[in-house]
Amino acid sequence: MIDGYTLQEPGFLRCEVTSVVNGKTIRRLVTVAFSPEAIKPTIEMPEDFNEFWTKSIAQLKNIPLDAKAELMSEYSTNEVNVYHVNFKNINNSRIYGTLSVPKKSGKYPAALKVPGAGARPYKGDVDMAKNGIIVLEIGIHGIPINLDTQVYEDLKAGGLYAYHAANLDDKDNYYYKRVYLGCIKAVDFLISHESYDGKNLAVYGGSQGGALAIVTAALDSRVKFLTANYPALCDVTGYLHNRAGGWPHLFGPSTIAFNNKKDRLETCKYYDVVNFAKNLKVPGHYSWGFNDEVCPPTSMYAAYNSITATK
Repeated sequence: MIDGYTLQEPGFLRCEVTSVVNGKTIRRLVTVAFSPEAIKPTIEMPEDFNEFWTKSIAQLKNIPLDAKAELMSEYSTNEVNVYHVNFKNINNSRIYGTLSVPKKSGKYPAALKVPGAGARPYKGDVDMAKNGIIVLEIGIHGIPINLDTQVYEDLKAGGLYAYHAANLDDKDNYYYKRVYLGCIKAVDFLISHESYDGKNLAVYGGSQGGALAIVTAALDSRVKFLTANYPALCDVTGYLHNRAGGWPHLFGPSTIAFNNKKDRLETCKYYDVVNFAKNLKVPGHYSWGFNDEVCPPTSMYAAYNSITATK
């Protein structure tokens, strides 16, 4: 039994135990919550937050979809067609993904599946599509999603290494601006599909995808439902207030000396999921784990507690 530990403010206390058994180190965590529903965000919301994103989305209006699709017969089934698709985004970039569509003629609800961190190939979501849902699963890096796995491994170690901090000193050119707007463009693509039922559209994802689900639903009123599992990019400034911040840990022990600067802090205010969560108006389902060290529960409660919509 462990006695004598407590917290005097809302948050989490974690016990870590390691043991060596037969030469193998075993590590386990137990995390206890103290009034987590009272956790408040540390990130500030800029006065021009909504204006910034309204103007940013306006950039998309003059960009044609220029959508392209190619059947991926190796992943298609008797019930579902899977396509490799791409369409235009800002800065002459493109969004690539897979589109899974039920073969049976009719009108269907649609879902946008947004990705976790990193880069990888995709094969489509046949299981969901065969149950009568059009599914668009996108990548965020502006590269095809049907390449050899080694290509993505090389990119993660090279050009995409630490992409989450690229241009963090400039809110107009931060890496995630193209990503967030690309999610809106993905909604444009989905609702243009001839089999979309015109009313039911959801967005879902986990980790980075959980963050993108909240962001997309907050920015685009065409989204009617969302699911965000262990969302990242929540209350990233927590580390500056003696508690855990969300992935990608921009102000964690190994990065705080480099990122703790006025311009980088300012950029974070426009991209932190907490500030999008405050604007949500549609029902959402949220889940996470107390023992999560990548997306700490403190950061996720900061976002969840900021939501006034049905949750």
